[in-house]
Amino acid sequence: MARTEVSDRGLPSWLHPVRDAARTVRPDQLSRFLPPENGAGRPSAVLVLFGEGRQGPELLLLERASSLRSHAGQPSFPGGALDPEDGDPQGEGRLRAALREAEEETGLDPSGVQLFAVLPSLYIPVSGFVVTPVLGWWRRPTPVAPVDTAETARVFTVPVSELTDPGNRATAVHPSGHAGPAFLVGPALVWGFTAGVIDRILYYAGWERPWDRDRRVSLDWRA
Repeated sequence: MARTEVSDRGLPSWLHPVRDAARTVRPDQLSRFLPPENGAGRPSAVLVLFGEGRQGPELLLLERASSLRSHAGQPSFPGGALDPEDGDPQGEGRLRAALREAEEETGLDPSGVQLFAVLPSLYIPVSGFVVTPVLGWWRRPTPVAPVDTAETARVFTVPVSELTDPGNRATAVHPSGHAGPAFLVGPALVWGFTAGVIDRILYYAGWERPWDRDRRVSLDWRA
């Protein structure tokens, strides 16, 4: 099995704050939902992929198909559960899974992606996944689009400037009463696990701008 490495060689300087934050951030600084101590939970990984677009730095996201059993219709990072062929779920298996799932979902060429950091694993109680965010630099972008429309409704990029714009930020309120950060970007409401990771990256990289945390948005905001 070929090695999959993490390297910050040649990383653009604007990504250095993200790299530096990833080196020191603790799991409890990212989420209150941490992997069960008994080892339960299905190992998975997501690719947090930064690129350089027409409006500057951007993130790659996708919208999950509305027919899926879990997290239907949600914007999310590319990613999914580890397969046995990915290898060690505590080591390089997470890197391979993030790249493999991104290729399967968006059609990107993983050879153009440079993985530069790995965040601590977090837990999604509703689905039982233990998720490792793998950070990448889209060194050589390739065309992306939904590979299987039964799984992915669309693939899109969001400028970091839109994510840091206070006018696009709100607190999403789930019908269960749980509240968390959200981003209103174009036709998408980014919330849940994905918004939580983005929120913490912006904060610890020093990119966050003051925003109105009392602004609430329900998950049926388009109704």
